[in-house]
Amino acid sequence: PADGPKLAWKATGLGKGYAGISSAANHLYTMGDKDGTGFVIALDAADGKILWSAKVGQPGAPDAPGWSYPGPRCTPTVNGDLVFALDAWGELICVSAADGKEQWRRSFTRDFGGKPPTWGFSESPLADGDQVVVTPGGKSGAMVALDKKTGRLLWQSKDFTDDAHYSSIIAAEINGVRQYIQLTAASVVGISAKDGVVLWKAARRGNVAVIPTPIVAGNEVYVTSGYGVGCNLFRITSSAGTLSAEQVYANKTMVNHHGGVVKVGDCIYGYSDGKGFTCQNFKTGEVVWAEKEKINKGSVSCADGMLYCREEDTGTMVLLAASSAGYAEKGRFKQPERAQEKAWPHPTIANGKLYLRDQDVLLCYDLR
Repeated sequence: PADGPKLAWKATGLGKGYAGISSAANHLYTMGDKDGTGFVIALDAADGKILWSAKVGQPGAPDAPGWSYPGPRCTPTVNGDLVFALDAWGELICVSAADGKEQWRRSFTRDFGGKPPTWGFSESPLADGDQVVVTPGGKSGAMVALDKKTGRLLWQSKDFTDDAHYSSIIAAEINGVRQYIQLTAASVVGISAKDGVVLWKAARRGNVAVIPTPIVAGNEVYVTSGYGVGCNLFRITSSAGTLSAEQVYANKTMVNHHGGVVKVGDCIYGYSDGKGFTCQNFKTGEVVWAEKEKINKGSVSCADGMLYCREEDTGTMVLLAASSAGYAEKGRFKQPERAQEKAWPHPTIANGKLYLRDQDVLLCYDLR
């Protein structure tokens, strides 16, 4: 509708932070700083009532002086009856999804030799099978796999020792091999899900902060980052059982800072610094179309062939058709209750609802 979808409910009491919303089994999960502590929080998806809060660690973030953005930036990961959450300082906690009771916790710095990047740890843990996988970074091994029920260390990637940045790991099967793909400021890498061995690695130098999550399609891995770096596509090939990465293209068609990109069909969609909202051909890297005037920088999510774009400054929501034919806006509305901080949490769409987190406030809209 012209004035946006109907507001189903509003919740408050989430505290400060930039964590997004996870939806599972009629519950919602997020993180926030309140009362001098960092928490992982569960809400009832029906009405936004807070069901429980579990203490994670200290509030704030180890941000660069003059560039402070206090609060957690990890969106919790839900896997069965467990929730995994990470604060900006590297405190990783596993709690019961039903009541928030702590099951175990580990420290990226004390247990695995990691150190927070300039703006704090930001990834969402990856739950895969019986393990949860995260990126503490550092010389002891940048990636670790833990038993998801106990937190016991299963492996640490001793041959992959990049410092942590801000991207989240994704799981993929490429050329028949189960692996974990991660992007850092130094490389793009595929790590064996079985034992943490490096399967393939491609040098790629980022700048300042490398944030967007990679995209995998078939045996191709796409990455992008901001600060003038741009995007790359790598093709992963197999020869005599050994995997290697061949660069297909590297260009500045998509210079995505941290709003993320999505692949729909043969196209990548997202905001490119200097170009505006951009549709890019995934295979060739070429610009399909770009729109600089009608929509400002922000994040993007996709549902049912539609792009849900959230402007980071105004909080305005813009609905676009995911179409290679051109910029096709289907509606927009200004988010009420705007905080002073940037509207950085990505839109979450689940069960016919749109969830917008803005610091202490969570808004739920009915999309049906």
